[in-house]
Amino acid sequence: MRLATIRTNGTTATVRIDSIEDTAEDSGTVAHGTTIPGYDTVGDLLCEETWEAIASDAAGDPVAITEADFAPVVPAPRKIVCVGLNYANHIREMGRDLPANPTLFVKYPDALVGPYDDVNAPPYANSELDWEGELAVVIGKQARRVSAADAENHIAGYAVMNDYTMRDYQYRTLQWHQGKSFEKTTGFGPWLTTKDSFAFGGELATYLNGEKVQSTPTDDLVFSPSDLVEYISHIYPLDPGDVIVTGTPGGVGHARDPHVYIGDGDTVEVVVEGLGSVRNTTVFE
Repeated sequence: MRLATIRTNGTTATVRIDSIEDTAEDSGTVAHGTTIPGYDTVGDLLCEETWEAIASDAAGDPVAITEADFAPVVPAPRKIVCVGLNYANHIREMGRDLPANPTLFVKYPDALVGPYDDVNAPPYANSELDWEGELAVVIGKQARRVSAADAENHIAGYAVMNDYTMRDYQYRTLQWHQGKSFEKTTGFGPWLTTKDSFAFGGELATYLNGEKVQSTPTDDLVFSPSDLVEYISHIYPLDPGDVIVTGTPGGVGHARDPHVYIGDGDTVEVVVEGLGSVRNTTVFE
């Protein structure tokens, strides 16, 4: 099952995606869905203990959805916890050893934009703008000090995240957060694919202006989603709608020689097999 938050009539609504179009060239339609009455966002729906049954049984209005309609799939998570250095190939390209524990930092909801929205980069932070395609885990049931064996029961599903990174700000200090949470720089969506509808092992790929710059199988993580839920939930509870961003594979621009960065007008697309794609165009303010 796929769930999305869409923009409609000046507000948002939660929809169950019933079918996906092969092409949007003629009508602009990307998908067809059914509204889930009473829930403005997917995050609101996930707060219900029986959210899966509610979504499955929903018989609201049918909707045709265009790219511009998609909002961030969870527009305002209480927590967005990011994991650095979690794909072995990326760790090696950055010249580091495989970690014994996850490296965590936070991103704020202000950073999120829709999966097809423009990303606006301010003039003081656009000189070392880099790409990071990532798989995001969305929590569906509160997790507090859970075991890895039980962690799967607390995961609602998965989505795609386009994690633009300001490298100059990131490396100003030893703390990465300031280069990772600029306002409206993170495409998130296009929908939540529930865990029963997704299998790990497919390709995660990032494209810069159509050229593939990152590629890895999604099961090449050092710390799996279950490992991360266990670890993080022993620090603080994870609530329904919270997001764990699991890290990026090798191929980032900052690790290249010479460095390659995103320019004005460049488009970054992240495609995760089984989850869909996020595509954002870069606009230098």
